[in-house]
Amino acid sequence: MARLPRSVAAGLPHFVIHRGLNGQVVFHDDVDQRGYAAALLQASRDAGVAVHGYGLCPDEVRLLLTPPSARSLTVMMQGIGRRYVRAYNVRHGRSGTPWDGRFRSTVIDAPHWFMRCLQHAECCGAASCTVDDSSDREPVFAGDSRTSSAGHHLGLRVDDLIVEHELFWAIGNTPFDREAAYRRLRAQPLPPAIIDSIRNATLKGWALGD
Repeated sequence: MARLPRSVAAGLPHFVIHRGLNGQVVFHDDVDQRGYAAALLQASRDAGVAVHGYGLCPDEVRLLLTPPSARSLTVMMQGIGRRYVRAYNVRHGRSGTPWDGRFRSTVIDAPHWFMRCLQHAECCGAASCTVDDSSDREPVFAGDSRTSSAGHHLGLRVDDLIVEHELFWAIGNTPFDREAAYRRLRAQPLPPAIIDSIRNATLKGWALGD
């Protein structure tokens, strides 16, 4: 069965998921994470893609970004692959791709979904979140971490990868106001239904929103 063409809308935010092959780990440690972040920085600049948020989970990557053209998103992801996979295989003594086929993406209805997608992107595993085992909700960010861009948005560090979207700027008049507003937002974990909507739309290539 032929694959459906990927729908990319130039100038609109997109949510991207790229999973490890058969659920395998693609980031074993901080060295892997920093290597991917460096590849993402160079590839996004080469393709002109604005990265608004990211999360480097042990077995998948989550990205929130805006491509300037329909082709630029693919160009960026291919650029990351060329840089990261080679270094990853050399370091771990393996061959082949660690990724599960094509990356998955969805264009989002930004006013309604942007902040929700940012929150989901930036919550990736124990390195960046604390998990309440009694709840099936999205974990809550616990502190500064290089596994995601959450530290940047919470004012804990400056991340050269991030190009702020106007919808993030709109949550506060000053950097302090925005950091405080985002901290309050993250104190309310995403409900499972919202997470399911984001992931289903992304993995199936559907538009997220009206």
